[in-house]
Amino acid sequence: MGNSKSIANGLAAIPATEIYVWYRKFMMEYPSGLQTLHEFKTLLGLQGLTQKANQHVDQVYNTFDMNKDGFIDFLEFIAAVNLVVRGKMEQKLKWYFKLYDADGNGSIDKKELLNMFTTIQALNGQQTLSPEEFTSLVFHKIDINHDGELTLEEFINGTEKDQDLLEIVSKSFDFSSVLEVICNGKQPDTGGSFLQTI
Repeated sequence: MGNSKSIANGLAAIPATEIYVWYRKFMMEYPSGLQTLHEFKTLLGLQGLTQKANQHVDQVYNTFDMNKDGFIDFLEFIAAVNLVVRGKMEQKLKWYFKLYDADGNGSIDKKELLNMFTTIQALNGQQTLSPEEFTSLVFHKIDINHDGELTLEEFINGTEKDQDLLEIVSKSFDFSSVLEVICNGKQPDTGGSFLQTI
């Protein structure tokens, strides 16, 4: 696997007994040892989404598919669980950056941020700021060189220094309920927000 070093580092934080429980659940659900994008969406009850919402879910899935083979295997799955449950804020911010960087060019422009936050807001109903206000706020606060693009360094440093911004970004990607769905084998309550379910 291409990122085996980072996955191995992530595994160290989860006790072996927990890894075994997760492994059994994963293999019971996916006997082939691989989870497809369709299975990921089915598990979380994500059928009938808009095109933009589907693109966001696809992007979340693809960031978990670290070796880019089109599947999530158990090591990728446990690395994702580890990030969600025990990841340090800097690790989570790196992952958020990958989600916002839709074209994968190593920077986030205003259009990417606006599109992603528009989708997030549509999925989770967050109404604190409009997508345009959020985008303007982020670039005003953390685009240090005012070039209209955020590098990973600008994104992490700027977000960590601004508690309000950090809270908005963190709440947008609350994945705690996904673990409940997987553990209990239940689909999330459809009245809840999508992003709280993944």
